[in-house]
Amino acid sequence: MMDPSRPLRRLVAVLTLATCLLSPQALVSAADQSSLLEGEAGSGPPMWSAPRATPRVNGIRWSDVPKTSWARGAIDFVAAENDWMRDFAQEADETYPFKPDLLETRRFFARSVVRVFAPDAVEDPDLRFGDLAREDRFFTYANVAVASGWLEVDADGNFLPDDPVTMRDAHRALVLALGLGELAAGADGLHMRDGTEIETPADFGTTLLGMKLGLRFNHGDETLDVTAPDAPLSRAEVAWSLYRASTAPDWMGSWLAPYADMELPNLSAKMLRVVEFGVRYVGYPYVWGGEWAETGPSGYCCGYQPIGGFDCSGVTWWVLKQADAGWDNTPPREYRGWDLPQRSSAQMAAVGGRVKWDELKPGDLMFYDGNDDGTVDHVGTYIGNGWAIDSGSSNAGVTLTYVAGNWYEDHFVKGRRILG
Repeated sequence: MMDPSRPLRRLVAVLTLATCLLSPQALVSAADQSSLLEGEAGSGPPMWSAPRATPRVNGIRWSDVPKTSWARGAIDFVAAENDWMRDFAQEADETYPFKPDLLETRRFFARSVVRVFAPDAVEDPDLRFGDLAREDRFFTYANVAVASGWLEVDADGNFLPDDPVTMRDAHRALVLALGLGELAAGADGLHMRDGTEIETPADFGTTLLGMKLGLRFNHGDETLDVTAPDAPLSRAEVAWSLYRASTAPDWMGSWLAPYADMELPNLSAKMLRVVEFGVRYVGYPYVWGGEWAETGPSGYCCGYQPIGGFDCSGVTWWVLKQADAGWDNTPPREYRGWDLPQRSSAQMAAVGGRVKWDELKPGDLMFYDGNDDGTVDHVGTYIGNGWAIDSGSSNAGVTLTYVAGNWYEDHFVKGRRILG
């Protein structure tokens, strides 16, 4: 859902965008402005809710985590109710520092993940690191995490204990610790029916499943969002991810079963380029009004974007829209794109004929009424065999989502063909 606390500048940006989408001589009607300013009222199915922590359990009081902090519940769960991230000594006033804004290091992250998922694991006696001594108090945790495949070493066998944990690291470790490695490998093996493999980024499968598990937090103020998957994580962000992973319900494995074999139909050359481009952005954040992979570029026609990321119609623009009126994402895109001047999902749905569910082809737009109020409020790009490129606030960003036989099919309104 669109968060009413989004900064005012995003409203100004979208209003500016409305003007840019029309010809320079055209005026934007009040109705058009109103529809754009509403943003995307729906953003996919609701995400499962994690249990709440018991406040001040075990007598833990934080010196630096206010009750109003977005991460307070997660921090209480992973470091008060449990001691997984209770990493710093009690202060003189009998409060504990959590240091929520400090970047989490690999040594502390290894310890927390092992404490949760493998507390009784024993070391691999043959595994050593060039930069972490056997006598170091973090060695056992690093050893178990690497031996389990959750974290990796560099080419020289160094653990890099003081390096910050990235979103990619966190998703990899937590998805594998949950026993979802086969599903992640299936996603990494994204392919067409004829066996042609589709190139994916490093750790694509674990990044994607981490998004589907809700390991990334969607901030009300998008300037706080974690950016690309290689962005370092603060301790507050790690607490959120660990909280979500440690409370994941047992049915998650069966719910994510389609990812075990991500097979697409045999795609045309132009559609293959679309898919190969789109998968590069899996893991980017959900940004209301976002249609760019980076901070808004200099001279951009359509308003300032504080970080890279996409809302549902924004990622549709990113992978499909042809360049015009100051909006030009080539490079990095290697193809021209197609005519798609409308910006919101409702505006996109108002143009073109109706494509039924069973008539969908790769490249078709898919429109949804998530609130069951007769209004289109969400859009994705169909890529075949039940899969779509999607960005939703419930996943906190861009994913490849299986849309058959679930919320998406139930709330489907129509498709629209723009590729011809």
